[in-house]
Amino acid sequence: MLFPGRLEQLPPSSFARLAGLLEGVPPGAEPISLAVGDPHGAVPAFVLEAIGRHEARFGEYPPIEGTVEWRAAAAAWLKRRFGAELDPATQVLPLNGTREGLFLAPKIVTPEQKGGGRPVILLPNPFYQCYAAAILAAGAEPVYVPAREATGFLPDYASLPLAILERTVAAYFCSPSNPEGACAGEAYWQTLFALADAYEFTVFADECYADIYLDREPLGALAVRRSPFERLLSFHSLSKRSGLPGLRSGMVAGDGALIARFRAFRNYAGPQVPLPLLAAAAAAWSDEAHVRDNRARYAERFELAERMLGGHPGFRLPAGGFFLWLEVGDGEETALRLWRDKGIRVLPGAYMGHEIEPGKSRTNPGFRYIRMALVNDLSTIAAALDRAGTVLSEKRP
Repeated sequence: MLFPGRLEQLPPSSFARLAGLLEGVPPGAEPISLAVGDPHGAVPAFVLEAIGRHEARFGEYPPIEGTVEWRAAAAAWLKRRFGAELDPATQVLPLNGTREGLFLAPKIVTPEQKGGGRPVILLPNPFYQCYAAAILAAGAEPVYVPAREATGFLPDYASLPLAILERTVAAYFCSPSNPEGACAGEAYWQTLFALADAYEFTVFADECYADIYLDREPLGALAVRRSPFERLLSFHSLSKRSGLPGLRSGMVAGDGALIARFRAFRNYAGPQVPLPLLAAAAAAWSDEAHVRDNRARYAERFELAERMLGGHPGFRLPAGGFFLWLEVGDGEETALRLWRDKGIRVLPGAYMGHEIEPGKSRTNPGFRYIRMALVNDLSTIAAALDRAGTVLSEKRP
C-alpha cells in the first residue's frame, strides 16, 4: 500500500503497470517507445526569445493569477478559437501544467455531502489517471462511465441512475478524448450542460488536444456554453497545442465565481508559473503559425499510419489528439508480444481503464485495445509501425 485511507483506492499507474508487464522481458529489436504522449519537436524560436528577454524576472515571485499580458493573450486566444468573450481579469487563470488544475479542481466543488450521501464525481472509462486521483483526494466517490464504440467513445452520463446524478458535484469530460481521440458535437455538449444545470454539478472540460485534429476543428465547451459560462471550467495546454510539455504552462477558463474560488485555493499551495515562462506562454497563445505547423506534422504521421496499418480490422483514425486507439482483441497480450518480438513499447488500453465488474478483466472498456502515441519523428514512427504490422497481422488462436 503506497497511500493511507481513501487514497488506497488509487488505480495503479498505467506506466508502472507497463513496466511490470515488460520487466525481465528482453526487447526483440532496438526499442522504440510509442507508449508515452510526450510531444517531440523543436522549441519555437520566439519562445526562447521571450524567456531570454525576461530572464531577470526569475528573481521575482510570480503572481498566482499571472501577468496582465498573459491573461490578455489567453483571453484573446479563447476568443479566436471558440468565439468566447471572457474577462481576462476574472475568467482565466494560468496553471503550472494543466494536470495541476485538473487535480485541484475537485477540491473547490466537493462538499461533505450531497443528495444525502457521499458526493460523486463522474469520469470517462478509460480515463486520464489524474482524474481518479483528484476525485479520491477530494473525498468524493469516482463513478466510472464506459466510453465504448457504441457510444462514439464518449461516456453516456445521461444514462446514469437518478440516485447517482443527485449526488454528482462534477463531471470530467475530455474532448478530443485521451485515449480514443473522440470529439463531442454540439448535441453532446448541450446534453451534458443540461444535466449539469438539472443536477447542479460542474463540468471539468479537459480540452488539451483541442488544436490537434485531422479534418474538422473540434467544438469546444466555451463555444457551446457561452457567457457567463456557469458551472464550467475549461482546461487547455501548451504541452499539446504548442508541443511544449517542459514549459509546464496551461490555463483554466470559465465561470468567474469558480475561477475566483480556484485562485483563492491555489494561493495556499502557490503553484505559480515563473514570470519568464508566463512571457513565453503569452507569446505561444498569441501565435498560430507554429500550431498549424505542429498540426501538419501530426497529419503526416496519421497518413503514414493509415498507409501502414489501415488494413488492420481494428484500425480507425481519431478525430483529434495524437493517439491511435487500436482494437487488437487483448491489449495486454498484444503489448507484450510487440515488445518481446519487435521491441515496440505501447500501452495496453486496460491500463487506462477500470473493470466494470471487479475481477473480470474483459469488462474493462480498454481491454481489447492498445494505445499508440504518434509523437516521434516520421522515420521513427515508420520503423515502429513496420515492425508492429507484422505482429498485428499474425493469426492468433
